[in-house]
Amino acid sequence: MRTARPSAGAALPDDSRLARELLDGLAEAVVTTDRAGVVTLVNAAAAELLPELSPGVDLANCPVPALADAVRGDGGTFDAEHHGRRLRGVRRRLAAGTCAWYVRDVTEEQARDDALRAERSRTAFLAQAGSRLGLSLHRDQTLRAAVTLPVPHLADAAVAVHRPSPPAEDLPHWVRYAADEPGPVTGVAGWPVVESAPGLVEALDGDATESGPWLDAELAELGELLPAGFGRPGAVLISPMRSAGGPAGALILARRPGRSGFDPREVELAREFAARAGAALAAADLYGEQANLARVLQNSLLPPDLPPLPGMTLAGGYRAAGDTLRIGGDFYDLFPTPGGGLFALGDVCGKGVGAAVLTGRVRQSLQTLRLVEQRPRELMELLNHALLDAPDAARRAQFTTLLLGALTREPGGGLLVRVAGGGHPAPLVVRTDGRIEPVRVGGMPVGALTAARFVEAEVRLAPGDVLVAYTDGVTEARGGPSRLEMFGDARLRRALASGAGLPPAALVDRLLQLVDEWLDGQVHDDVAMLVVAAGGPGPGRSGGAGHRRLAG
Repeated sequence: MRTARPSAGAALPDDSRLARELLDGLAEAVVTTDRAGVVTLVNAAAAELLPELSPGVDLANCPVPALADAVRGDGGTFDAEHHGRRLRGVRRRLAAGTCAWYVRDVTEEQARDDALRAERSRTAFLAQAGSRLGLSLHRDQTLRAAVTLPVPHLADAAVAVHRPSPPAEDLPHWVRYAADEPGPVTGVAGWPVVESAPGLVEALDGDATESGPWLDAELAELGELLPAGFGRPGAVLISPMRSAGGPAGALILARRPGRSGFDPREVELAREFAARAGAALAAADLYGEQANLARVLQNSLLPPDLPPLPGMTLAGGYRAAGDTLRIGGDFYDLFPTPGGGLFALGDVCGKGVGAAVLTGRVRQSLQTLRLVEQRPRELMELLNHALLDAPDAARRAQFTTLLLGALTREPGGGLLVRVAGGGHPAPLVVRTDGRIEPVRVGGMPVGALTAARFVEAEVRLAPGDVLVAYTDGVTEARGGPSRLEMFGDARLRRALASGAGLPPAALVDRLLQLVDEWLDGQVHDDVAMLVVAAGGPGPGRSGGAGHRRLAG
């Protein structure tokens, strides 16, 4: 079907009327002015957004402040609140000096942007809080982080009320931080103060409470927890610091009167932060308990200070395998006897706390069994039976390599050493002339088989000679240029030969230093060594009997 064309004489719509209809159909407000700045046209959208404007109004003096300021200042834009709506306008210059202002209602857009920024701010705050709280494994540091992080993002002052751990007293303690304080401060709160603050007792029990308004008397009691000069808070929010093991405390957030109250999103954010702070505080408490137990275990398992023995000089060295607890599976011990002494040096299979527990069992068993048997091979057989008779022997499936040596003084200042081996590297004798002689002991590991066989050998040390017993953490230390090569027996022998004549303490220091340089910071196995020299410390010698080295 063809469209009919108007005839040449047909009337066309008036141009100005058509333009007006087009402008009224726009969602954007349009205001035009002449060269003098007087309004010439206001479309329908502009009449709704800016009812004060009409043709003939001078924009420079119009009752829309933001628009008038923009015109007087020859500005090309404005962005302001008007009748509860957010308006944003831009000017475009037209022909013959006329202008058009295009104005948009961006209220909803602004609200979406504000919500997005608020959510990003919330996410960033929680991410930072989670990182700071997660890095703190000490109770005091966690409490300080819990009160410093919310200021000033959520409050002008923050107070964490908690019970001390361990509970030295029944009174609650508090940690506080405010924007005008140089750092967190601590104190003790009396129960009358805690009970008078509405919702604080409930929060300490793990229940959430609502934010104010509170009576002046109630806020006065709470003021004892706030900084001096803070005054009456404008808004207060108390949140429980919950943890998996129960309430860890309560977090008080206070704002000054000039600041708005807590809106629902801020309350939600504060609750979430308090929950994370409570979880971090519970983790710090658990870590503190474990650290205390570890210290007790460490003190019981670290190699002892070697007792002085007449006629001989001894020194020991120890390092656990990259363990911050400084406990592991290698050990040494020394027991005085009527004629000299009895030493033990061993290596429990495995590392860490499990190996340390078996180490303690071996050492305690030797402490007891030596009272009835001091001959090395026979003592090792008794120890083997004792370990296998333990209730958890089958489940444990652990054993230890071991050297037991009896030291007997001889006339002339020498030493007779009887050494029994239980699957351990052979000790080395360093003569005064630099010769290295291994003491041939082999045997089977202790605690592995009921019918295990152990071997005993004898060696004599002249004055100045030393016996070096060590664990395989020395020879199997991997490092060097390739970072994979073992320190090895040959390198150990060369180090001992070059250190001939050194007192035991100096020799231990030298070996530990060489192993450190070889490892160059790499992960390593446990290391233990014991050096025995015939004769007491001579003039100028450092480190007499009883010397030990604990390397970190």
